[in-house]
Amino acid sequence: QVQLVETGGGLVPAGGSLRLSCATSGLKFSVLPMGWFRRAPGKEREFVGGINWSANNILYADSVKGRFTISRDNAKNTLYLQMNSLKPEDTAVYFCAKANTDDATADEVEYDYWGQGTQVTVSS
Repeated sequence: QVQLVETGGGLVPAGGSLRLSCATSGLKFSVLPMGWFRRAPGKEREFVGGINWSANNILYADSVKGRFTISRDNAKNTLYLQMNSLKPEDTAVYFCAKANTDDATADEVEYDYWGQGTQVTVSS
């Protein structure tokens, strides 16, 4: 049974940092592309970033480029999202997901397993 569990969300002031983790089980994490998405209140879910199995191809949404960093620990079957210089507009539920592709992808339809999400709230 595939499971993806996000942790690390919380309330942080603007300019602050958070690190999200996504612990996975039931899948061959070390060979799979993974991604982060978010859904802000009243908005559609959007791509944040994606990473291939070896971390040599990493994609970011323009809105987070230079502030967010995706990484992975294949030995721990865990995906990470380091978020720095947070802004109120980063407030959202953040989801990790497994891609059904050979490489990193920003296309939401290419993701087939999702976590339950973790809330990130950035106060102004």
